[in-house]
Amino acid sequence: MEMYDNPKHLEDTFDEDLPEYLLQAQWAEFVELKKAIVELHRKKKSPLKVLDVGIGNARVLGHLAGIKEIWGLIGNYEGIDIAQNCVDITNGVIEELKIRDKASVRLLDAVNLKTLDKKYDLIISTWFTAGNFYPFGFDFKGFKPGYDMSTNDRFTMILRQAYEMLTPGGEIIIGSMYIDNEATRKRQEDAYRDFGWSLITDERDCFTASKDGWWSQRFTEQRIYDYLPFVPKKNISFIALDTYDYAMMVIIRNNP
Repeated sequence: MEMYDNPKHLEDTFDEDLPEYLLQAQWAEFVELKKAIVELHRKKKSPLKVLDVGIGNARVLGHLAGIKEIWGLIGNYEGIDIAQNCVDITNGVIEELKIRDKASVRLLDAVNLKTLDKKYDLIISTWFTAGNFYPFGFDFKGFKPGYDMSTNDRFTMILRQAYEMLTPGGEIIIGSMYIDNEATRKRQEDAYRDFGWSLITDERDCFTASKDGWWSQRFTEQRIYDYLPFVPKKNISFIALDTYDYAMMVIIRNNP
């Protein structure tokens, strides 16, 4: 069973009563996402084909559909999620908003993105989802702090597939990623404790994880470059989502 197939985990992480740092990241991410959609549409000059990787509770979809000036720039919006609970919630949102004409969702593990066999103008993964892509074979029960994260095979595999699915000039937007520093680590750990999760990591690690399977990685610009060697550095840009080095947005462009 996936983590989000547990109703308690859904309640913990999608509840509006979240720590302020997480809420602020949501708001900042959405503002920047709207700007990026408008700019990409201006370049493409046609309605955008969008894929949402890890759609969760359809928060982003619902907000985008609620703004006609933005929703009108989107021709088709597909979502995937690894958890059936999230697929069910999203289908409910689609029906409630009456947007079945251009919105859909399916159950799919992001490691199998290529099975969609489609091209997209915009692929998004919002609100720290990409930081949940932990390495294949990671042992939560046998973990010891100081884990080598010079590579992350799952993260690289998923993003490579996404990059290959972009139309020319298309973009991947990783909506928010934790910035790797001591202050952010402590805030992550505080949030885990607030949720009642048992930490297994410490200051030696660039991610926070719990013994029951939660994982949240922190990133630097260099770590993004290292994990995405197939993307020219000039095609990757970073946007700060705050003034206190908590979260950033990463935009990856499929430019010549």
